[in-house]
Amino acid sequence: MADAVPVRCPACLRENGYAAPVFPCACGNPVTPPLDLTSPPRELTHRTWTQSWVAVRCEACGRESEWPHPEVGCTSCGTVVLVPVHPLEPAGGVEGTPLSPPPPLPSSLPSPPPFPRGVEAPGRAGPPAGPAPADPAVPRPDFRPVTIRTARDAVVTAALYLRWLGFQDVRQPDGRPIPSAAVDLRAPGLVAQVDPTTAPAGLRAVECVWLNGLTACATSVYFSLAGYTEDARTRADDLGIPLFVMDLTGMPQPVNDPAEDLLGMGA
Repeated sequence: MADAVPVRCPACLRENGYAAPVFPCACGNPVTPPLDLTSPPRELTHRTWTQSWVAVRCEACGRESEWPHPEVGCTSCGTVVLVPVHPLEPAGGVEGTPLSPPPPLPSSLPSPPPFPRGVEAPGRAGPPAGPAPADPAVPRPDFRPVTIRTARDAVVTAALYLRWLGFQDVRQPDGRPIPSAAVDLRAPGLVAQVDPTTAPAGLRAVECVWLNGLTACATSVYFSLAGYTEDARTRADDLGIPLFVMDLTGMPQPVNDPAEDLLGMGA
């Protein structure tokens, strides 16, 4: 966790201490959003999914990923304050300065000298080369959980976990949400629901996420903070729906065989 910095509430002008969170990059190194303390914080009046994320580049591997936008709740008036973040600069150069192009290739290359009589040119004779050895599988780094304090933390943890499993571009779908306790998450080939309530997910919730995945021809996954009822687990086993339960430390745990298979094989 980074050192705490003062953030002034734009509504009541009270200063609140804020420490930027540390997120796990896919390479295993920590990533922290670069706070812009020279810009004034602004009040969050309307939350959208797109504005809730910020692009951050890992200093170790150069990977660009989206992480939750830093925000802090004012302890005096309760206002949610967005902490400014430095914009992402182009890799390999300063923002606004184009990179120099590589030198052009020559229009013609010199011909190689002829080989002596009776000597075969390399690559023109001999037995065909065997298949190239397969690259060794790169082990997946350990998942680094994010502590769950609010319902939004539960949704963020589930999205990070799905990315860690290999699903790309995990987002909450745009449009007006259907009135429900569960929150939808979508990605190419994925339909997931996150239940951040304190009641176990029931049979109807499992069947709904299965129908949504069936309609989208995608894998269905369910996350719950309070676990599942017995009939929901039985139905999920019949339908092959991976079920995960999350504790407040932010570490999802598989609760059935489809979830174990997804954890072992990944997306």
